Amino acid sequence: MENARLRILSLLKELSEAYGPPGYEDEVREIMIRELEGVADEVRVDKLGNVIAVHEGSGPKVMLSAHMDEVALLITHIDDKGFLRFFNLGGIDPRTLYGQRVMIKTDKGVVYGYIGAKPPHLLKPEERKTVPDVDQLFIDVGVSSREEVKNLGVKIGSLAVFATNLVDLGNNRVLGKAFDDRAGCTVLIEVMRLLKDSPYTVYGVATVQEEVGLRGARTAAWQIEPDVALALEGTTASDTPGTPDHLASTKVGGGPAITIADNTLIAHPKVVKLLVEVAERLGIPYQFKQTISGGTDAGAIHVSKSGVPSGVVSVPTRYIHSAASLLDLRDLENAIELVKGFVDALGNLE
Repeated sequence: MENARLRILSLLKELSEAYGPPGYEDEVREIMIRELEGVADEVRVDKLGNVIAVHEGSGPKVMLSAHMDEVALLITHIDDKGFLRFFNLGGIDPRTLYGQRVMIKTDKGVVYGYIGAKPPHLLKPEERKTVPDVDQLFIDVGVSSREEVKNLGVKIGSLAVFATNLVDLGNNRVLGKAFDDRAGCTVLIEVMRLLKDSPYTVYGVATVQEEVGLRGARTAAWQIEPDVALALEGTTASDTPGTPDHLASTKVGGGPAITIADNTLIAHPKVVKLLVEVAERLGIPYQFKQTISGGTDAGAIHVSKSGVPSGVVSVPTRYIHSAASLLDLRDLENAIELVKGFVDALGNLE
């Protein structure tokens, strides 16, 4: 058990710290291919960049999907003094941006920067009461001119992500960036490892561009035509001060979350039923996602072609879409066991 925990923690750290904005998931994709090649019968990359790992078997085809991309900042303007302006790729609360470190991957290497705004002591009284909009923020990469920015390799269209290293907080809790959805990617790899002798046909798919519209999942599901699917996610946990229990969505340490409905999906009742039956039979703690906000790859998968019965298993994660998120490793480990148990029980999907 201890060796498994160390492997999972090491994998989560590598995935979390990788650079993977929407459309530029190359670094994450390399990790996924490396890990999946050892446990799948075939691993391929489609035209959009999805990684599709296939375990050949019989019976129904099950698609397990986790997205590789993370929220990012698209550089749209460089001023004469070398400051970068940007727009969000994916949903980022402006309150979380000011004062954060970011990294930009260029052809010349990685460039680090800091998100700044008008200094507090120069703010007008009414400005002190508001959160700066994205158009009031800028990235400072430590230079003094547009030409110096160019020399660093940064240009219009470059992409910045948060520069955050994973930290083990102890007590089973870890802090790091992009747990939405590098937690799901970790679950996917570990489940495929456990299912290498499964009698069923399993497609483990690491998708692209989820944060900007579930795009990779849509094209992958079209190719695969699965009989049933699960999206593997890192979902919102708001079990923090100021949030009523019924609005917390999920709670860190409460077990993997099963979605009944969100903004993109009404989970298939048979899928939800089997997930609950598996969790209770195996003694796996679980919870239901209590709010319908957000969406996952399952939103695109379930309406592919003639339709795919789909569900979602998530790892509760505080502070998603910000510079650092927090999760409980026991929730992640239990998500692995739940998804593996679900595939093992596919014969009971009625």
